[in-house]
Amino acid sequence: MRFFKRYFVTGLLIWIPLVITVWVIALLISTLESVVPPFLTSQSLFGYQIPGFQVVLVLGVVLLTGLLGANFIGQTLVDRWEQLLGRIPLVRSIYNSVKQVSDTVLAPGGQAFREAVLVQYPRQGAWTIAFLTGAPSGEIAEKLGGDYISVYVPTTPNPTSGFFLMMPREDVQVLDMSVDAALKYIVSMGVVAPVSVKALEDGHEAVSMVEAAQRIDQADETHRPGNGQP
Repeated sequence: MRFFKRYFVTGLLIWIPLVITVWVIALLISTLESVVPPFLTSQSLFGYQIPGFQVVLVLGVVLLTGLLGANFIGQTLVDRWEQLLGRIPLVRSIYNSVKQVSDTVLAPGGQAFREAVLVQYPRQGAWTIAFLTGAPSGEIAEKLGGDYISVYVPTTPNPTSGFFLMMPREDVQVLDMSVDAALKYIVSMGVVAPVSVKALEDGHEAVSMVEAAQRIDQADETHRPGNGQP
């Protein structure tokens, strides 16, 4: 039974990330292809199906839009377009909210999700990993009246959902690890031990999934009755 448990868990730890990765990529490709209208598909343009044509078309349009929006004329057109959307009541609220979030997260010089931090949540004495998203401003900063920062506390094992908190800067400890390493630690529920940025520069990497399974098996063996452990 122990043999089955050890290698079955090892197999799961190898296959689960691979299957989820393939599923996410397939979902992303399917979403991008669904954006392309029917008259622009390869079947309509050339008479036969070309795999990946819609994805390349979407990526090309996004790249071309970025090139046009980077110059003065393109920026003027974008500003006019945003002014037009700003006059539509329902669309204005949705567009402005999404634009603010995307500008903050995707901006090259932005600081959102650039640092992993350690915070006490959900109670004093219980620690978890969070990500620095910025600092309160405007009325909120005036009401708080101190040096506060904004953090995002992701849930485990799904980091896409979580909690937004504003905490005193002195209560937050900045971690010497990359955001990727912190995410791996969160998704693995603490199984895959993170390493610091300095350790990565020295050539040390985080523990692999197979090693994690072996550690689980070793821990199970250590606590088995008859080995001297309580």
